[in-house]
Parts: sequence; structure tokens; C-alpha cells
Amino acid sequence: MEHLDFLLAGSLGLALAACSGFRVFVPLLAASLAYRTGYLTPAAGFAWLGTWPAVAALGTATVAEVLGYYVPVVDNVLDTITGPAAFIAGTILMTSALPDMPPMVRWGLGILVGGGTAGIIQTGTSLLRAGSTVTTAGLGNPVLATLENVLAIGGSVVALLLPLLMAAFAVGLLIWMLSHLRRWRQRRAARREAHRVSQRTTVG
Repeated sequence: MEHLDFLLAGSLGLALAACSGFRVFVPLLAASLAYRTGYLTPAAGFAWLGTWPAVAALGTATVAEVLGYYVPVVDNVLDTITGPAAFIAGTILMTSALPDMPPMVRWGLGILVGGGTAGIIQTGTSLLRAGSTVTTAGLGNPVLATLENVLAIGGSVVALLLPLLMAAFAVGLLIWMLSHLRRWRQRRAARREAHRVSQRTTVG
């Protein structure tokens, strides 16, 4: 039974952390409401996340973040800010969901799994937005923002109701994003090398 509890808690933390890669504050607000209503019990040291001040602050931040991604230029600025913020949010969400265990282990998992997952997904969405800004002059950005909002909100709800299912989706998404990030880096390195070769040829 303890193993099942740990699996469910870990899946919940992973799923919510993945959602914070799309929107930092949406899954934090979802977790805050779940803790506030007693639907979930936070790990030791995270009772503050279920307080009314936390709910109010996260609710305000969520509305500002969601709307901000529909404003040209602001959306790209937000990407630079939400990078480290997503990592922190993913760490908090994962750590607060895990059951009682040594603090070092719990925080280690929170940072590596939760923060890492959120950071990778946020990096992927930022690159997609940058590409959309260049190829569509920003016209495609609202569509991408809407998709991210749907994934963040819908994913947070599914994570609370069916954590195992959402965790499996998060793992699949991570594998897909990592493979595409690797190809993107390889293409970028190849372009740089080709540029250096052309420069040497021109100088010669």
C-alpha cells in the first residue's frame, strides 16, 4: 500500500510539474485549491500552499500570466522570466506532493524530476514561440498561447483526478521534446560549422 501511495504521489507531482512548463501558476493554483479544500494533503512544510493568501496570490498571478501571453512582445518577454520560474514551480509541486521521506531525498527528487520536467517543457514551448514569432511575424503566437493554456488547465485537472494517466502523458511528452531539442541543437551546430567553413573559404 505504501508503494502505491508513493506511486500516486510521485505521479501527481510529475504531472503538475509538467503542466507548470506550459503555465507556471496554473498548476500551482490547482494544487493550492486542492490543499485548501482538503482534497489533497500537502507534505510537511507546505501547508502555506493551501492558505487563502496563497490561493488569492496564485489566482491573481494565473490571470495575469494567461492574459499576458496574448499580448505581442510581452509573450516573448514572459518566456525569459518564466524559464527559472517554471523550474521553481515544478520543484515545489513535486516536493509538496511526495509523502514523508528524508528531506534531502524529497527535495532531490523535487529538483531533479519536478524542476527538470518543468524546465524542459518550458524550454520547448519557448523555442516554439520564438519560431512562431519569426515565421508568422507573431500572428501564430495567440494560437500557441491558447494551446498552452488548454494543456496547463486541462492537464492540471486531469493530474488531480487521474495522476497516473497524466504522468504517463508527461513522460511521453518529455521523450518527444528531448528528441526534438537534440535534433534542433544538431541542426544549429551544423549551420554554425557550415558558416565557419564558408568564412574560411571566403578568406582563403
